[in-house]
Amino acid sequence: MGYVVFHMQKTRGTDSGTSAHIERKVKPSNADEERTHLNRRLIEYPDGIHTRTQAIQHRLETAGLTRKVGKNQVRAIRIMLSGSPDDMQRIVREGRLDEWCTDNMKYLAATFGRENIVSADLHLDETSPHIHATLVPIVTTKRKRKKQEERAVKRYRTKSVSRSRLCADDVMSRIKLKEYQDTYAAAMAKYGLQRGIDGSEARHVDTQQFYREMKAMTDTLKADVTELQKQKETTREELNRAKKEIQTERLKGATTAAATNIAESVGAIFGSNRVKTLERENIVLHREVVTHEETIEALQAKILTMQAEHSRELTAIQAQHTTETANLTKQHKKEMSLLKAVISKAVNWFPYFREMIRMENVCRTVGFDDEQTAILIKGQPLEYSGELYSEEHNCKFPVERVTVQITPAPTDKRELQLNIDKVPFKEWCREKFEKLREAFCQSVQRQQKCNGPKF
Repeated sequence: MGYVVFHMQKTRGTDSGTSAHIERKVKPSNADEERTHLNRRLIEYPDGIHTRTQAIQHRLETAGLTRKVGKNQVRAIRIMLSGSPDDMQRIVREGRLDEWCTDNMKYLAATFGRENIVSADLHLDETSPHIHATLVPIVTTKRKRKKQEERAVKRYRTKSVSRSRLCADDVMSRIKLKEYQDTYAAAMAKYGLQRGIDGSEARHVDTQQFYREMKAMTDTLKADVTELQKQKETTREELNRAKKEIQTERLKGATTAAATNIAESVGAIFGSNRVKTLERENIVLHREVVTHEETIEALQAKILTMQAEHSRELTAIQAQHTTETANLTKQHKKEMSLLKAVISKAVNWFPYFREMIRMENVCRTVGFDDEQTAILIKGQPLEYSGELYSEEHNCKFPVERVTVQITPAPTDKRELQLNIDKVPFKEWCREKFEKLREAFCQSVQRQQKCNGPKF
């Protein structure tokens, strides 16, 4: 039995960075771009509102607040709802994802008030399905007074207890945070999810912090590898230099030994102090040679150790990369198989599914934008002024206040057709083209009459 995920985080200002992440205006590295089109918006914005940031500001402006919102005041609370990855994938396979989304929206509305939940988006392009919801913490409870305010309460004006206030602390008090975990787990129990361990020291790491930690770890590893390479080169140079010095010292030692032998022979005859001096210098040179040899051995051992560490780290990184690549490939194949199964079911369950896809392409070819296409696909009439493009005639026809609608074809109810003023689009284009051709021919004839033969 898996666990529920219910995470809340305060945010100040416009929170445009999170809006860009949720609305996929920026491409996260852990998201599959080929599945981004599966993401869904679970709450439609009011008229004239197009983004999450605008929705937050719209709620603040229409909530009836009597006090000005401070610059550092918390304007919104991010809420992330999900479950254990394996359990979320199980919910998708069982075809209960829509039911799960509906129950989540009911819980948010019942807990925080429907009007305070200004946005909610379902993300399906990451490993685990999850919902990003945005709460504007508008409350009507009485503000807690400080002790000195309680003592001087008579000097305050009498204010309505039920007036609207912006207060994230009331929403995210310690007691309420624990209640949210309990009540949300109870709401999700039907999906085989339970509450996390009460009092656990585990903490949620947000996406930005995760990316920062991963980048810092990668940068550190790269720096360590670079430093190891530099140390290897430096050690190699020191080894070569030491070898040259040893060769030089050995030559000096041979020369010194020969000179000593000569000096000893001479000293045996003359017994001079110079011979004793040369003997002392010879001993010092021998000690230096021994020291250099020990240094070379230590450097060689250090090089071998560094090479072994570098090899182990490189092997570990390659193994990790291979494992991650294999997991991602396996996950991608599984998700593609699931997507194909979903599409196959959609085609079987919804007879108009293929036709709606085809009509979407027709609408875009004719010249309708996304919003207009969405209205037409729903079967609703659309009043349109502008230009309509015909592939058959390779030209655009100007129109003024025509009614456009998609309806079942009269000859085959399994097909859909695009109508302009209740006339099929192809017939409408032919009529328009014939009128243009006739007008052009008449213009040519008038021109020929005006330029008739002169005698």
